[in-house]
Amino acid sequence: MFDISFTEILVIAIVGLVVIGPERLPKVARTLGHLFGRAQRYANDVKNDIQREMELEELKKWKASVEGTARSIEDSVQKEMTQFQDVMETETEPKPSTTVSASSPKATEEDTAASFPSPTPISPAKPSIRTESSHDAAGPEVHRE
Repeated sequence: MFDISFTEILVIAIVGLVVIGPERLPKVARTLGHLFGRAQRYANDVKNDIQREMELEELKKWKASVEGTARSIEDSVQKEMTQFQDVMETETEPKPSTTVSASSPKATEEDTAASFPSPTPISPAKPSIRTESSHDAAGPEVHRE
């Protein structure tokens, strides 16, 4: 902090010993040590406060930039969503139908069948009958028709 060499400290101690006296010198040195310690703590507290204020300003700037980025992302997402919804609305709008109505003389069974899928035939399952044979000791016998 201060640029004081050992010889300068020795000269100050000798002058203090002569001026203050050997009886009061330890008490004065202790008091000066406490005052010097308080001054150092105060200087460190001021440095830390300044450092915190600088970090707080940096955090405020960073927060503002993050919020700006978030807003721009949100705006672009909303813009894309509205464009997507517009595209979906145009694709799902009913298009003019080219099919011929049933009341028209040109409508045939093939035209109406083409617009509906044909049902898949379902074959009925064959029932199986289980009967026990009293003559067979191996177990139940299964007959299928």
